[in-house]
Amino acid sequence: MNLLRIQFSRISINHLRNSNLSNPHFVSLRTFSTHSSLLNSNHGNCRSFLLLSQIRNCPVPVVSFTKFRLNFFSSRAPSRSFRRRASKRLKSSIKPSLDETLFQAAVSQIPPRFSPEELCNVISLQEDPMVCFELFNWASQQPRFRHDVSTYEITIKKLGEAKMFEEMDDVVNQVLAVPSIGSETLYNTMIYFFTEARKLTRAINIFKHMQNNRNLNCRPSIRTYNLLFTAFLSRGRNAYINHMYMETIRCLFRQMVNDGIEPDIFTLNCMIKGYVLSLHINDALRIFHQMGVVYSSLPNSFSYDYLIHGLCAQGRTDNARELCNEMKEKGFVPSSISYNSIVNAMALNGEVEEAVNYLWEMIGNRRSADFVTYRTVLDEMCRQGRVGEATNLLRELQEKDLVDGHTYRKLCYVLEDDYGNLN
Repeated sequence: MNLLRIQFSRISINHLRNSNLSNPHFVSLRTFSTHSSLLNSNHGNCRSFLLLSQIRNCPVPVVSFTKFRLNFFSSRAPSRSFRRRASKRLKSSIKPSLDETLFQAAVSQIPPRFSPEELCNVISLQEDPMVCFELFNWASQQPRFRHDVSTYEITIKKLGEAKMFEEMDDVVNQVLAVPSIGSETLYNTMIYFFTEARKLTRAINIFKHMQNNRNLNCRPSIRTYNLLFTAFLSRGRNAYINHMYMETIRCLFRQMVNDGIEPDIFTLNCMIKGYVLSLHINDALRIFHQMGVVYSSLPNSFSYDYLIHGLCAQGRTDNARELCNEMKEKGFVPSSISYNSIVNAMALNGEVEEAVNYLWEMIGNRRSADFVTYRTVLDEMCRQGRVGEATNLLRELQEKDLVDGHTYRKLCYVLEDDYGNLN
């Protein structure tokens, strides 16, 4: 009996889903994907599982049977991540169409017996990436013509800039199938656009192909490693994820040094930033102290900014103060992030006077303080019983137009909620 009810339920649902969508008894609702739904009957001990598949956006009925009622209504709105994924799928499903007029006009610009250089010039003049792709395919079918590095590179650039990664992947596969064709610039272009498309596995495959290439001019360079470092550092959203990717970055850096490639300032700053984001501040300091000694590159303002932010995040205000002073002695001005970090860290450490001094120094160097910095300083002053000084500081900030009216009122409300009337 239960098997008959399950079969009846399947037939009923499939029939209703395939019904005429113009039926006024149907209500358009968002459906969801599931593998099983539990149906409980109020009559008897009937309990069965109804398998659902291929659920998509379609009108969904309220299904009523003699013994039980099945309702697929959901009042919850789609989440932001769901809408983002749906929008991404919709954009990827829409394939660009070829403008035959533009394509024929481009073909007419190519001489009868054209060279790869002439084809590259025509493709570079085209603004429609689909025309570029069709020109590339059309040239591949012409007798006595072979693509070279220039035609592959310009086509990959055009498709990558248009985010036509599927078509770009086809061209990349053609390049990899011909061992005699390739250059460092061409492979770096592939890696760049694959990292832009968040296809890190594909980018690593190109990197390995470069390593195994017999042509020494196609081997990875400092530019190749910097592209991979940038891609891995942009993937992290918290300290744990950064820690996982930092292991890969550390292996790549070690391999680069073993291959005899001298790291530049961008590479060393990537290492410092990666160690800071993964909470390995001592390793970041080790790289910093090796700059100018082991490596020829000297620290710049970004090197100091990353370290000051990392030291302040761990409450090491003395080390952060020393680096900040050293930075200023070398003629660098700390960034807004560095100033905000050091002001917040000193205020939380109870060093309110130092925090206020750095706050005014920050303002004097035309660096902007954020709401969290103002609130942290004022909150710590009030916590120490210096409510009057906090009120005077807040008013002084308003009088000098350092905080707007909205921020001023918001700070007043926050402090009044925590410490009562400030007047």
